[in-house]
Amino acid sequence: MVSAALFISLILFLILNVPVGIAIGCSSLVAIMASGTLSHTYIVSTLVSASDSFPIMAIPLFILAGELMGAGGVSKRLLNVCNAFFGRITGGLGICTVVVCMFFAAVSGSGPATVAAVGSMVVPSMLEKGYSKKFTLALIACAGSIGVIIPPSIPMVVYGVSTSTSISGMFMAGFVPGFLIGGVLIAVCYFYSKKQGWKGDEKRYSAREKFEIIWDAKWALINPIIILGGIYGGIFTPTEAAAVAAVYAFICGVFIHKEMNPGKLFNTIGNACSTTGTTMVIIGCATAFTKILTIQQIPTMVTNMILGMSDNKFVILLLINILLLIVGCFMDTTPAMMVLSPILLPIALSFNMSPIHFGIIMVVNLAIGFITPPLGINLFVAARVGKEPLETVTSGIVMFILAMLVCLLLITYIPQISMALPSILMGY
Repeated sequence: MVSAALFISLILFLILNVPVGIAIGCSSLVAIMASGTLSHTYIVSTLVSASDSFPIMAIPLFILAGELMGAGGVSKRLLNVCNAFFGRITGGLGICTVVVCMFFAAVSGSGPATVAAVGSMVVPSMLEKGYSKKFTLALIACAGSIGVIIPPSIPMVVYGVSTSTSISGMFMAGFVPGFLIGGVLIAVCYFYSKKQGWKGDEKRYSAREKFEIIWDAKWALINPIIILGGIYGGIFTPTEAAAVAAVYAFICGVFIHKEMNPGKLFNTIGNACSTTGTTMVIIGCATAFTKILTIQQIPTMVTNMILGMSDNKFVILLLINILLLIVGCFMDTTPAMMVLSPILLPIALSFNMSPIHFGIIMVVNLAIGFITPPLGINLFVAARVGKEPLETVTSGIVMFILAMLVCLLLITYIPQISMALPSILMGY
């Protein structure tokens, strides 16, 4: 009865278009009232206890770092570097967009932040050079999803906290899948541009010009080395790395690039606070939701049900992927990760899968959710950046989704793609 009340009320709240975090919290309250065993103050105490976590502190700090990087001129300089080296290739500006998103991912940890920061610069330039609107906006929406796969990654932090999995191990495991997806997107961009006749930039940069562009972007290029090198060198934890990233972004924007005036800084911090507030409410309510699931032994029931369908590991992983892809269409990454990871991880462990490999599978699935309607937050951000209706973005997204699905299958069924670096460098 309690389980039915929990899920039915959640579905009803979502149908009524209640914000996801509030819907999860209200459905948890309905379940508490139905059970009669938990206090009504349980959700309030969980909101506080869920926020009182050292690893969780990384989330608002990475959000702030991403906002400061976008507003402080970092993404613009990364684009200049990529254009100098890749601009003359067929579809060069599109390829540059993917590469810049991969660089930006290594400092922001957020998909929507990557789309907003990079898209505001490249979309006008791509349209001016003759790229179609649907291709341009779909490309930036899809490339932005790499922001949660290449470390540092906010969903990886959430997964690590939810399942007590090493966040550093998750970060290390995300590199190869992130570069794989980035490489596939570059290939799609190249062949589609060649088919459409979209040529690269005609300007040829001399060695001196390339050096000057790299020198101008040196602080942006050093940033990922500082953050990731500090984590894996044992200098600071992922949470401390997030604080370093935020401070470094502030210094770059205000004192080095000098593109951050007081008004712009105020707006940037306001945007970060707004995003953080929404995220923390979701995390708190999702924590209460997850604990109720555990009390009602729903994870065990789901595990037994899925394992009862088949004892074949490949079939089970395919079913889990389908489930996660469907959930990603309707639920944001953070609540989906908070709710589903404790439910699905026991299934993976029953097949002796590494929790790190399974975490990467979940992250990639939910990253695809960034570009699948009706939720598809990256689609909305790209549409807003391009000042076009959502239909323009969705009309060009299909080939990119298919490319990412191919990558998902490779990552799912070839564990070495995720586990090679953690095994070699960290002994997992």
